[in-house]
Amino acid sequence: MKIRTLLILLGSILFLSSCGYNTIQKNEEAVFSAWADIEATYQRRADLIPNLVETVKAYAAHEKETLTEVTNARAKVGQMNISAEKLGDAAVLQQFQKAQGELSGALSRLLVVAERYPDLKASQNFRDLQHQLEGTENRINVARQRYNKAVQTFNSSIRTFPNNLTNNFLLTLERKESFKADAGAATAPKVTF
Repeated sequence: MKIRTLLILLGSILFLSSCGYNTIQKNEEAVFSAWADIEATYQRRADLIPNLVETVKAYAAHEKETLTEVTNARAKVGQMNISAEKLGDAAVLQQFQKAQGELSGALSRLLVVAERYPDLKASQNFRDLQHQLEGTENRINVARQRYNKAVQTFNSSIRTFPNNLTNNFLLTLERKESFKADAGAATAPKVTF
């Protein structure tokens, strides 16, 4: 009788250790962590840009409209937050991406100002702004790629056997949405002077 109970207990432990429960949990936490990295990178951009723009504003009085667009787009982005529970909602993620896209567009127009006005481009402050913006945009891109990788790992873990059984019967976690390119992103932007 004791041997049978011991075998059942041992079998249960072996079954539970291979059901994927812990793996699924770790993968979901990786998604949340990657999302937090994206938010932190966007926050860095939101904190950095106003200070840099104010420094450069004196050199770009003739393009005040462009700088105002950047400031307004940054303010709009600052109001947009997505909680971890809404990562599965494609519409919410699309709204977030749209606000970020508007800020990126305004930043692109700001960089065109540099090409139009050589004296502005020669300014050390403006060069610093360009370097910071480029670095920040690169960080955002890397954070998005890491998030998409974490989403892929998580989504795969809840859809493959035997983890899919664990998810269906114990966890019932939903797939997470990944970042997608904005409409028209495959077309190279045209810069005209």
